[in-house]
Amino acid sequence: MTRALIFDCDGVLADTERDGHLVAFNQMWHEQGVNWQWSLAQYAEKVKIGGGKERMFSLGQDDDFRAVYKVPGSEEEWWNTVAGWHKRKSEIYKELVALGALPGRPGVKRLAEEALAQGWTLAVCSTSALSSVQAVLFHVMGEETASKFAGVFAGDMVKAKKPAPDVYNLAAEKLNLDPANCVVVEDSRNGLLAAVAARMTCIITCNELTKNEDFSEAAIVLSSLGDPDGEPAVVIQNRTEAKPAGYFSVNDLEKVLASNKR
Repeated sequence: MTRALIFDCDGVLADTERDGHLVAFNQMWHEQGVNWQWSLAQYAEKVKIGGGKERMFSLGQDDDFRAVYKVPGSEEEWWNTVAGWHKRKSEIYKELVALGALPGRPGVKRLAEEALAQGWTLAVCSTSALSSVQAVLFHVMGEETASKFAGVFAGDMVKAKKPAPDVYNLAAEKLNLDPANCVVVEDSRNGLLAAVAARMTCIITCNELTKNEDFSEAAIVLSSLGDPDGEPAVVIQNRTEAKPAGYFSVNDLEKVLASNKR
């Protein structure tokens, strides 16, 4: 029986949305001479749309944005504009990762290494571009641990992004996994819905942008995975027999999977 632990990237491996993507979007627009910046509150709404290009494309229907930028008349031309912006935004984002501006969230590296030692298969499933996901994975996990991940699956590899289950279905297919033996770590409702639709067990580690979302389908909801000598994990909601004592362990992971199978 192959058991798999699958991490989302943004908001799970690191607080990449607030400290990375938002910063990169706003810097890109400044460079492009576009008089537009997303506030944290505005971006909290935009992250409900899967994919960076899709988030920017939605601005075509925003009256405030149209007041400061002449949106092209055709969808194709507008999409090409957005794609060009996104390419530069991704470059800025990877520069931020390389500079160490995005520290890993508590417990992710520890849990990954503990799971690997216990024979779990590890993977990442994200709606972000593949190169951005890989940059975060290697920065947070370190080269040795990151190289042991069985696969990295990104939004540009599937037709539909989260909340559609496509990226999790792709991981199960490519890695020959039984969804019933897969535990996903997500941070948003969109990610939760994608994991549940793929018939996988889902753990939520919420963050500042997602803490008020509905996570009723999750097996367990935590403030973070926590670390023994660092930030503790606070249990917010729990439908399993796991009882994390300050941090979420592989033992807890096994109990979450077993509880969800009953």
